[in-house]
Amino acid sequence: MLSVAATILRHGAVRCRCGQRAMATVISGNKTSQLVRERLKTDVAEMRSHFPGFRPGLVVLQVGDRDDSNLYISMKLKAAAEIGISANHIRLPSTATEEEVLRSIVSVNENPAVHGLIVQLPLDSVNPIDTEKVTNAVAPEKDVDGLTSINAGKLSRGDLGDCFIPCTPNGCMELIAQAGVSVAGKNAVVIGRSKIVGAPMHDLLLWSHATVTTCHSKTRDLAAQVGRADVLVVGAGKAEMVKGDWVKEGAVVIDCGINHIPDSSKPSGKRVVGDVHYASAKERAGFITPVPGGVGPMTVAMLMENTVQSAKRFLNSYRPGKWNITYIKLKPVRPKPSDAAISQACATKPVMKLAREMGLFSEEVEPHGRHRAKVQLDVLTRMRAQPDGKYVVVTGITPTPLGEGKTTTTLGLAQALGAHLNVNSIACIRQPTAGATFSVKGGAVGGGYAQILPIEEASLHLTSDTQAVSTATSLVMDSITSRMYCESQQNHQTLFDLLVPLRDGQREFSTPQLKRMEKLGIDKMDPLTLTDKEIRQFVKLDIDPLKVSVDKLSHNIGNEIMAILALSTSIQDLQERLAKMVVTSDCSGEPVTTEDLGVTGVLTVLLRDALKPCLMQTVEGSPVFIHTSPSSDIAHGNSSILADKMALKLVGPAGFVVTEAGCGAEIGLEKFFNIKCRYSGLQPDVTVMVATVRALKMHGGDQKNVNRLEFGCSHLRRQIENARAYGLPVVVAINMFCSDTENELEMVSAQARLAGAFDVVSCTHWAEGGAGAVALGKAVQRAAEVPHPFKYLYPLEMSIEEKIRTVAQRMYGVKDIQLSAQALNKIRLYTKQGLANLPICVAKTHLSLSPEQGRTGVPKDFTLPIVDIQPNVGAGFLCPVVNNMTPSHRLIWPCYHDNDLYSVMQ
Repeated sequence: MLSVAATILRHGAVRCRCGQRAMATVISGNKTSQLVRERLKTDVAEMRSHFPGFRPGLVVLQVGDRDDSNLYISMKLKAAAEIGISANHIRLPSTATEEEVLRSIVSVNENPAVHGLIVQLPLDSVNPIDTEKVTNAVAPEKDVDGLTSINAGKLSRGDLGDCFIPCTPNGCMELIAQAGVSVAGKNAVVIGRSKIVGAPMHDLLLWSHATVTTCHSKTRDLAAQVGRADVLVVGAGKAEMVKGDWVKEGAVVIDCGINHIPDSSKPSGKRVVGDVHYASAKERAGFITPVPGGVGPMTVAMLMENTVQSAKRFLNSYRPGKWNITYIKLKPVRPKPSDAAISQACATKPVMKLAREMGLFSEEVEPHGRHRAKVQLDVLTRMRAQPDGKYVVVTGITPTPLGEGKTTTTLGLAQALGAHLNVNSIACIRQPTAGATFSVKGGAVGGGYAQILPIEEASLHLTSDTQAVSTATSLVMDSITSRMYCESQQNHQTLFDLLVPLRDGQREFSTPQLKRMEKLGIDKMDPLTLTDKEIRQFVKLDIDPLKVSVDKLSHNIGNEIMAILALSTSIQDLQERLAKMVVTSDCSGEPVTTEDLGVTGVLTVLLRDALKPCLMQTVEGSPVFIHTSPSSDIAHGNSSILADKMALKLVGPAGFVVTEAGCGAEIGLEKFFNIKCRYSGLQPDVTVMVATVRALKMHGGDQKNVNRLEFGCSHLRRQIENARAYGLPVVVAINMFCSDTENELEMVSAQARLAGAFDVVSCTHWAEGGAGAVALGKAVQRAAEVPHPFKYLYPLEMSIEEKIRTVAQRMYGVKDIQLSAQALNKIRLYTKQGLANLPICVAKTHLSLSPEQGRTGVPKDFTLPIVDIQPNVGAGFLCPVVNNMTPSHRLIWPCYHDNDLYSVMQ
């Protein structure tokens, strides 16, 4: 026997035995929407079983605080929670501007945890906002309302599988389907042509093979048009406009209207009706939706349907913990061109595209042209719950004039992990500094097919961080000389009037001035209550002119400011460190700080942009953070803590961050662990030791004598022992040259293994890019899985002298240290001042294990003379100075003679 629905479809009407026509079957939106929700709930549970931790995400963006909007939003949020969707409500105030709304939309667009974005209309703002512009700002793949022009365009041309269908029309189709009605071949009439209901309903019916007529305010003889409809969808927004006698017998009537009309029988004095006169229409229709309880619940259900569908599409390309990044395929040229030629020949991605690929939001990235960008520190706040990735530090043997390729290896390893081993990876290196010799050591941004692009932008001006440090240094120096001059020319009362000026009969101390008062032991908040003696104490710094050697002082201040940038973990930390900087001393030997000078605040302002890491890319399109440039022979010599922290969050728990320690393992790596890791709280997983055959020959005494290689390997063994002192596995990377022989490589490998290296790998990344470091990448991955009880070389509670001795004996192999009378006095002074618990940063030549830069190999039986100990209180370490510390670059021929605009353009 045919069902009632089938009989209706076949004969158009059903009559009971008494001859009277049966009432229309009511299509319940409440029941149908509940069925949809149950199905979606099952889909979400299945998604989460396949992808643990994953949840479809929905955001509702509201402007203002309209009661009706609040009601609709609460319904959506409740439905989402029931299904298992993670839903969030962003409410902007009614004072929000169009720009603020668009900025919020962009932020949600770029959030991979959000799969659906609803802009709740109307936008209730006191400011003019273009609704069309706002709705079109929603990313089409997250436009679960289906309101963007792109989704509307796809629907109009029949691309139903590649777009989102507006929720109300989609719900109407679901209700028709639940009635068991096929619209194919039927006459369908849609009343209304709005972008939300009428127009998309027309397209849906058309592409479901109905013959569709759209009626509107200009349609003539509307009743006749309605009378021909097998399927009638009404969304005109006029209460009970369609009369029952217009309806064709047996038709399917879908009423999308929600109207309020007066009704004295109701407590509210009104009731809700649709656009169809329900009582008379149900006498003729075969199926009909009620109002309320019809289309309304289906709109919310279809919104959830679209959100789940969006999440499913996302999962089609989703790889847990993996970036959706495009790498650039290299085509190495033989013989290899110059680094500059490679840089000019290689394609690059726009830096904003790279940022999006690695999970950064547009508002977190500040582009400096096409290839460089500053990344805001807000990223760390947003990603604070994200587990860190694996942390790899690249060090090397003691540098020789031949070069070892530590930076090149750092970049080559990052390229291998990312572009060839499909692992999220970021390289973190120091910013190059040209100085007086104009990059005499090279660009310091890699080489060959493992370098940063473009080479001239990375090597020279970058993002003006060095200029900011230079300006800050000049400010401090000017403040010192200005203060000395003013104190010599003015009495203390005049200086007090300048420092704490009288405004409207009141004087107020600034925050730095209050801290100076605290330092002086003057417990007064009101400047007007100070005695003459206290005023003099406050204003007179009495800087010792014998301590103000402009060149030396400026050099020291600049180095410490750069070190502070590298070691700061936030803008607040930066300001606190700057305030502690001891820039000179007074005539009684007491330290004078930047806070005493009153310049801490302006220094922070000058350096706040320099605190943000700079994002660039390698020749293979993998990301690089290039940030800060403290010198390893006089500071800790490593790139910034913030760059490493940010990179570790961005790569995720399965990713790798490859950071570089300056100079050899006895200096740069020692300071990386004992200073940088202490202040960052980060613990590395693997150490990579870079060496070359030709450099080891030089450490053996003769770079051309093969027989000296084994002797030179003693230096490699020593450096491996130095690296292993911190408890981490050490992977040796032999940076190969075409002149290396198999016997030489085997000898180096054997010697490294004897010293306890976890693995030894020969690499050709300079000539082949990441492909030449794949074996190194795999070795690093294996080493990262080895349990590694990380440890520092010394406890901070150890005395200053013993800390110096421990570093010197364990890292350099000295017999003992020799402290000058001045150094001993400084130890007593700093201990008294409470600075004894700071880590130490030995200022020693980086060109030898010994204090003599010409001694290669493994020097024996030597003493390390310490002539002075300088306080870098802001940076957070004490700097023991070895007697031979003189800037060596002044004796080197600079390379600016080989650089010009023509060569760069070529």
